[in-house]
Amino acid sequence: MKLIDLQVNGYMGVDFSSPQLSESDFVMACLKIVKHGVTAFLPTLITSSEKLYKRNLPIIARASNRPELRKHILGIHAEGPFISNLPGSVGAHNPKWTREPDINFLKKMHDWAEGKIKILTIAAELPRSAKLCEYACKIGISVFLGHQNAELSDLEKLAKAGAKAITHLGNGIPNMVNRHNNILLYGLACDKLAATIITDGHHLPPHLIKTIIRAKGIENIIIISDASPLAGLPAGKYKMLGNNAILEKNGFLHNPKKKCMVGSSSTMVECVKYLESLSLLTKQELKKVVYSNPLKFINSNI
Repeated sequence: MKLIDLQVNGYMGVDFSSPQLSESDFVMACLKIVKHGVTAFLPTLITSSEKLYKRNLPIIARASNRPELRKHILGIHAEGPFISNLPGSVGAHNPKWTREPDINFLKKMHDWAEGKIKILTIAAELPRSAKLCEYACKIGISVFLGHQNAELSDLEKLAKAGAKAITHLGNGIPNMVNRHNNILLYGLACDKLAATIITDGHHLPPHLIKTIIRAKGIENIIIISDASPLAGLPAGKYKMLGNNAILEKNGFLHNPKKKCMVGSSSTMVECVKYLESLSLLTKQELKKVVYSNPLKFINSNI
């Protein structure tokens, strides 16, 4: 089965958001992801400093043009920096590097990335988020909404401005929320936004996966791995993405101090296997959520 992954933060110890990232390490990690069974993907940079974006975006863009990677890398996913800095909503991202929506800074990022940014994840409630969304859409970037503390009206406003989906619905939110008014329920209720979900067996329980699929419909579901740089590595304690992370033997990857997960230790291959085990989708539906839908929402084809 062909697999498209719209969110890969790294693999086998290589962190795409690391200040030590080299082109050779990036290429090695990408080729290993492909060898493991992922057809094509978006390397993802989480919220970072301006210096890091200026350094790593060109490295990824340049490497993406290499013959051995050209057909496997569809672009770049910038998850941040225009996200909430509130505990819970910010997740494993560093709050000091978050920014309010800034078109000029996005222009810089777009230039450093040689125009290869395919997805920009932003928080819907931030000032000028709609203007940033409109600009991003105009230059060919698909805007997704995530790591936010938005109201339903904020989501609807951004959907009207061109936003397409919610990034990892059900994650990147506080552990404790209002029972009726919270970003998970707002995301489910906003019919104009599709949803990416992480089906690694840790980020979402089966009943919530089932609920999201029912609420959004097969045409508006995209499976992602959110694979972390620790994906493929053995259990242990690690320093990753600015977090003191623990990778448990069962694959659960978390920061116990912040009480949040730090991406996934799985690739799309494992995420698809887990989703298949739930018997929620037909084979044809499964192909849509792991292949045709991801391509549709970033206006790509391979």
